[in-house]
Amino acid sequence: MTLEEFFRQAPRAAVAFSGGTDSAFLLWAAKHYGCAVRAYYVRSAFQPGFEEADARRLAAEIEVPMTVVEADILSVPGAAANGADRCYHCKRALLSALCRRAEADGYPVVLDGTNASDDEGDRPGMKALAELGIRSPLRVCGMTKEAVRRASRAAGLFTWDKPAYACLATRVPVGTALTPELLRRAEEGEAALFRLGYRDFRLRLLGEGALLQVTAEQLPRAAAEREGIRAALSPWFSQVFLDLKARTPSR
Repeated sequence: MTLEEFFRQAPRAAVAFSGGTDSAFLLWAAKHYGCAVRAYYVRSAFQPGFEEADARRLAAEIEVPMTVVEADILSVPGAAANGADRCYHCKRALLSALCRRAEADGYPVVLDGTNASDDEGDRPGMKALAELGIRSPLRVCGMTKEAVRRASRAAGLFTWDKPAYACLATRVPVGTALTPELLRRAEEGEAALFRLGYRDFRLRLLGEGALLQVTAEQLPRAAAEREGIRAALSPWFSQVFLDLKARTPSR
């Protein structure tokens, strides 16, 4: 099945829109193939502000209406406890809120950007998608991550080479209960690194300190700029450690 064929069968739908590469392309494709589509972005403590900004920009550029749904994710025990199954509880709660709003708006069909490269065994959130009846056209149509990036570039979407970005909860060690303060430190610390020009990295919380993981391309620079990095992160972290094992690029 092609995406064109898929949207002939789904002429009206809502897209769970994160602002990332996959859901951005899905949103574009839905409009391109004539679907009456609306984007739904779920705002929670797990999502950094720049993701919403990217989502708003993309939706505006392709002229698709976007609704922001508020979700108090820290009130969900299974998510706030930050256990090994956190992703399932998080996805279930956020997507349930999205589906309720979309259905109230007259969109009974909800789509998400899971692609054919995503490993179901490593994606506990996929269980939530199945339980809620959310469909994944990119996966159904066999589009891999690289295919999505190529098609996004051809379509002129600025998200075509955007690194994959896992939610802020992944910066906190599993088993450590999530709090607004921990998530704020992670978000503001990473924002400081973005301002320094770093891209595609992770800042993992270690008590009062943090572990910086960068790609091999950025590792020499980070080592040379260690004092500048330490100073930039000092408002939130007493110590900063640089992981000498290069991070695999988020593609």
